[in-house]
Amino acid sequence: MSNRGLTAVMAVLLLAVVGLTPAKAQDKQPPLRTGVDGTFAPHAFPKLGGGIQGFNVDLFTEVAKRMHRDITIDSVSFSTLIPGMESGRYDFVAAPTTVTKERAEHMLFTAGYIWTAYQFGIKKGSAPITGWADLKGKAVSVNKGTPYETLSKKMGQEIGFEVQAYDTQPDATQAVLSGRAYATLGGNTTIVYGASKNPMFIADLELKETRAHWATPVPLSNPKLRMQIQDALDCMKKDGSLVKLSEKWFGRVPPPDALERTITPGYGVPGMPNYDPTPHELHCG
Repeated sequence: MSNRGLTAVMAVLLLAVVGLTPAKAQDKQPPLRTGVDGTFAPHAFPKLGGGIQGFNVDLFTEVAKRMHRDITIDSVSFSTLIPGMESGRYDFVAAPTTVTKERAEHMLFTAGYIWTAYQFGIKKGSAPITGWADLKGKAVSVNKGTPYETLSKKMGQEIGFEVQAYDTQPDATQAVLSGRAYATLGGNTTIVYGASKNPMFIADLELKETRAHWATPVPLSNPKLRMQIQDALDCMKKDGSLVKLSEKWFGRVPPPDALERTITPGYGVPGMPNYDPTPHELHCG
């Protein structure tokens, strides 16, 4: 080949490389941005040496991996998470978020990945709670900005008890241990976990009628992200990864009807606003 021919070939190759480089760069998506309540053990809490650990940290680190995305997880107060997503600071909320009709009207939820129920925690030696009426004239502590606060305030007005809202669930638990509140109302997983770590704190009455989905919210404007996150979660259900994470952090094997095992049809929570019933085939790499 002549020098002129070789130069022409090199020029073509150079143009091809130059033409491909921007496309490859564009294929690299930015990290997913999300947050958790970093004091909500065992879902997210500080670890020795810095950073956070917990069920939801492991869960969404794996979800991002399956989506071929990096992820940044902020540790903040729960009450700032949904406003942060609505303002564009976060792509979705990684903290366990209870699916309610009101919330589902304003954001898109994936299918649930774990069941939650409301449960009271009390100080050792206190009389067990048999129902809301036992709280008349007492005080109940809750984590600010959660459904536990909403329900407690409603019942407090009906029955006649004080509701104290704190920035974190550990603060709400400490209010019980210090005697400022008679009981705290929170999610069953965190109440049971708290009782396992402090012999003076007792997991008490669980409100069976409050069983609900914990799922992942994304903005109404991003149905594609909901699909991608739910597909990753469903694949984790299918291959048993979600069950293993649950065993690791909650210390019990999920029962047969657990959401860690259940793949529901469509996208979202059946029966809730913005549920998409469209059938879809699950592709797990």
